[in-house]
Amino acid sequence: MRFVNLIALSVLLLCHTSLAQYHESDETAVAFIFPLRPGTPASLAGTMGELRPTHFHTGIDIRTNNQIGWPVLAAASGYVSRATITPGGFGLALYVKHPNGYTTVYGHLDRFRQDIHEYVRQERYRRKSSTIDLYFRKNQFPVSRGDTIAFAGNTGSSSGPHLHFDIRDEKNHAIDPLAFSFAEITDKTPPVVRKIALRPMDRNSRINDEFRRAEFYVTKTGNHYRLNEPILAWGNVGLEILAYDVVDHPAYKCGVNFIEVSTDDTTLFRQSISWLNPNESRQIFTAINFSAFRESGNMFYKLYVDHGNQLPFYQSLNRGIIHVKEDEPTDVKVKLTDTNGNTTYLYLTLKPSRPPVAVKWLEPVNEIQWITDRNVWKITAPTCPVNALAWSGNEPHVVEPAYLNSATTVYLIDLRKPLPDSITICNKKIIPPFTATVPPQTDFLFTSPLLEVRFGRQDLFDTLYFTSNVKTGKDSSVVYQIGDNRIPLKQSVEVTLKPASVPAISDKTAVYRINGKGFVYMGGTWKNNTISFTTRDWGEFVILTDSIAPVITPLQINRNEIRLRIHDNLSGIKHYQATLNGQWLLLNYDEKTRTLQAEPLLPYNPLKGELIVTLTDNAGNVQNYRQVIP
Repeated sequence: MRFVNLIALSVLLLCHTSLAQYHESDETAVAFIFPLRPGTPASLAGTMGELRPTHFHTGIDIRTNNQIGWPVLAAASGYVSRATITPGGFGLALYVKHPNGYTTVYGHLDRFRQDIHEYVRQERYRRKSSTIDLYFRKNQFPVSRGDTIAFAGNTGSSSGPHLHFDIRDEKNHAIDPLAFSFAEITDKTPPVVRKIALRPMDRNSRINDEFRRAEFYVTKTGNHYRLNEPILAWGNVGLEILAYDVVDHPAYKCGVNFIEVSTDDTTLFRQSISWLNPNESRQIFTAINFSAFRESGNMFYKLYVDHGNQLPFYQSLNRGIIHVKEDEPTDVKVKLTDTNGNTTYLYLTLKPSRPPVAVKWLEPVNEIQWITDRNVWKITAPTCPVNALAWSGNEPHVVEPAYLNSATTVYLIDLRKPLPDSITICNKKIIPPFTATVPPQTDFLFTSPLLEVRFGRQDLFDTLYFTSNVKTGKDSSVVYQIGDNRIPLKQSVEVTLKPASVPAISDKTAVYRINGKGFVYMGGTWKNNTISFTTRDWGEFVILTDSIAPVITPLQINRNEIRLRIHDNLSGIKHYQATLNGQWLLLNYDEKTRTLQAEPLLPYNPLKGELIVTLTDNAGNVQNYRQVIP
C-alpha cells in the first residue's frame, strides 16, 4: 500500500501543464502509467482481441462507473500527434506519440484539454467542418507522463461512458495493453466455455452420422470443462468454441487470445493474439464461423485455419483440422489462457463411426430444402419410393442418397464437379441455384439480363458459389436477392441492377438493402437505364424513391444553448450545417441520440440573432429550420 501511495504521489507531481518540451532523447523506453486514476483499482468492459461484430477490438475499454468527465492522463511523455472528431467510431480521440515509437490512443472522449480543444475548434471553424482529422507537430502539444490531456466521455459508437485505450507500435499494430502489467487491473478468473461445435470439413465427413454442423453444451468441474459422452464422428472435422474471458466483472465478456488444441498429446492448433492490424478488421470473418453468427448472433472461434484466413497469429498442423482415427477414439484437449495466465481446459472424445446409409434419428421434412457448406450442396427431401434423377441434357442418371430413413433423405452434391441441368426428387424438378463459380484472387464479371456483379482480386476470402434471384416483394416491388448473406465479403463488390423501367425522379431514387423491417441506404449511380452501387454484404436489395425531406425538432434554443434532434425516414442524413447571423456555426452530432448541439467560436458569447439550420438527406431532400434568438 505504501508503494501504491508513492506511485500516486509521483503521478500528482508529474501532472503539470503542457509547458514541458518534447525531446527525442528524453526516453528510450516508455514506462506507461494507467491513463485513468492511476494507483486505483480499475474495471474493464473490453479487452484487446475481443470479438466484435465487424472487427477485433484493438485496445481495452476502461469503465468510468457510468460517469463522464474523469481526467484522462498521458500514459507516458511525448506529444499529441493527432486529434479526430467523428460521429461514430472513436468519437473524440487523441493520439500521443512517444519517443520509442509507440503511440497511445484515447477514444470516446468528452472533450480535449483546453488548449487542444481551442485549437481544434478554431480549425473546425476555419475548415467549416464538424468532423476533422488533425495531425500536429512535435512541439505543438508536448506532454509529460501524467499530464491531463482530455476527459473521458461517451462519444462516437460508445455504448456507455468509458475510455478506449490503445497502445500501438511503429507499424501501427495494436499491442495488448494488459501485457504491460498495469497494477490497476486484477484478473484471477480463467476463461469461460459455453459451447463447442463440430463441423464436417468435406463431403465424406460426419458428426453423429450426419453431414451437419452440431453444437454441444459442456459441463464444468473446477476450471475443467467436459463433454461427458463421446461424439460420433468420421473423417475430417473442424472444432469451434463459444468462449470468453472475464477480467473482473461478469457482465463483460472479453476475448480469449490464447487457445491451443491437441489430439492425443499432439499440438494441432495454436492461436496467439498479442497484436492486431487495425487496417485488416474484416479478417475477423475468417476467424469466426460467420454463418453461425448470422443465424444466432453467437461468435464461435474457429479452432482451425480456414481457406482465405491470412491472419498471422496461428500455428497449425493440417490447418488444425482433426482427422478422426478409424479404429480408436480421438481424445481432444483445448487449453484457453488469458493475458494474466489464467487457464481453462476443455476435454472431449470423438468416437469413430463409419457413415451408415440408414440414420434413424433424422428429422422429418415436408418439403425439399437445401444449403451449401464449403464445397457441398446438401439437399434434404422427403423420402420417396422413386429414385432421384439428375439430368444433363436429355440423359438421366440416378443420384444416390448419402443417408436416409423412412421419412427423410439427404443428398450431398460435390460443387467442384460439373452440376446437372436439373435434379428430379419426388417428381419435383430442382434447378441448381448457383449462377456462377467465382474463384478468389481473380477479376470476374457475372452478368445476367437483370443484374451484373463485378468481383475484384481482393473481394473474396474463398471460392464463391454465387446465387442470385429476382422476385416480387409484398408491395409488388422488385426484390433482387444477391448472394448468400451467411457468406462474408472481404471487400466491396460492384453491382449493377437493370430494372425494367427508370423511375420518374431518378435523382432521388437509389438502392437499399433490406434489413429486417427497415432499409439500409446503398446509394447508386444511374447510367443508361441501369443503377450501379457497391456493397460489402450480400442480401436482398430494392430500388426505392425518397422524396420526403428530413425532420428537425428543436429541443432547446436560447442564448445559452442550441440543441436539436434530427431524423430522416429512409435514406438517412448526409449533411447538416447551421449559420447564426450569416456566420457558420459549429454543430456537434451525437448519432446515438440523433442530436445536434451548437458550439460557438467564442464559448462565452451569447447565441443571438437569426439561426438557420439546413439538413440534407442522402436522396438530396433539404429541410431548413429558421428561428430568431432575441
